Amino acid sequence: MERALPWAVRVVWALMPFAAGPAFASALHDRSAPVQHVGSVGLWLAWAVILAASLVRHPLALTVVRIGVPAALAAAAVASLSTHSAATLAMATSTLATALVLLPETAQAYVNGAAYPGERRFPLRVPGPLLLGPLELAWAATIGPPAAGMLLLAARQWVAGGVLLVAGGAAAVILARALHGLSRRWLVFVPAGLVVHDPIALADPVLFRRQTISGLALAAADTEAFDLTQRALGMALELTLNETSLLQLGGREGRAVHARAVLVAPTRPGGVVREATGRRLVR
Repeated sequence: MERALPWAVRVVWALMPFAAGPAFASALHDRSAPVQHVGSVGLWLAWAVILAASLVRHPLALTVVRIGVPAALAAAAVASLSTHSAATLAMATSTLATALVLLPETAQAYVNGAAYPGERRFPLRVPGPLLLGPLELAWAATIGPPAAGMLLLAARQWVAGGVLLVAGGAAAVILARALHGLSRRWLVFVPAGLVVHDPIALADPVLFRRQTISGLALAAADTEAFDLTQRALGMALELTLNETSLLQLGGREGRAVHARAVLVAPTRPGGVVREATGRRLVR
């Protein structure tokens, strides 16, 4: 799956101009020539950047494709309002591409492309509260205002276009960096043990050495382990230790805690347990 999914993303995205191009062209047909040119150049440039990113297995590339590919689905939905003949294929292709880039296995393939020898990374689930609106709004604010600003400038709406392009562009940079933080949240198996790398929950990555790990299994509902899941939805794993470990929390808390068990929420808990068993961290 890790080898096949990145190639599936690349192939589907490479076909996007043929599948969605007619719909986008039809949607721009009644616009002024400058808007048509800016829209066409912007679409081709976005397609090329995302295709180039899809070729590189790296966490930054994962962020680029997860921001850019769903934008094609949004653009296809907008194009479908003005054209119906070509919109079906555009919607179907962009939906498939979006589904592929959002799969947990796709994320795992990309984050492991930059792993060191002997490492194995497992992405963590998105914090639950972010899924209830903030994540979607951040994505929309990253894509929408800069694109709208360029189109407004092409339509000679200088004030509105300039404000959206400058202010929206600055906000997009900040929000894109925040979204990239979600691509840098992993459980990492290393020869020395297991690392929790989560810039949201922790000020610094924490290494749990092999000799201190006593268990790794699905967490019970009434567990008293320290929660590092950020209220992520789905099953959590409980990592138990035979001695106390120091955790330096990040964010606003910024405090140190001592724990002998922690909760983590990988996107594929079964794969994490199998990896831990294969490395003889647990039985």
